[in-house]
Amino acid sequence: MSAADQQEIYRAKVNLETSRIAWKELQRFCAGGTAIYVSNELDLVEVAFQISEDNQAQVAQWLSSGRVGKVTDEQALAWFEADAEVWAVVVSPYVLVQPAAGLQ
Repeated sequence: MSAADQQEIYRAKVNLETSRIAWKELQRFCAGGTAIYVSNELDLVEVAFQISEDNQAQVAQWLSSGRVGKVTDEQALAWFEADAEVWAVVVSPYVLVQPAAGLQ
């Protein structure tokens, strides 16, 4: 099996582990500093994959552009008050969250 095949299998695995969940269920991770925001401009599965592969250059680019970063207190409060659902996937030790349609 080629490296490309293995990467596609891992991406599929990450996709299967991605789910929609109420933000209120994840807010404790925000308090612990491990909830990571992923902009709707990006593919959540691809971001999770690149973080798991330790692709520092790509992750640094996303961080510097603000498309990936720790969930802010303002985001957390807005999602809490809206009783929002987010897409989430675990890339230990982080929980990556992406707002469901219409939320930022």
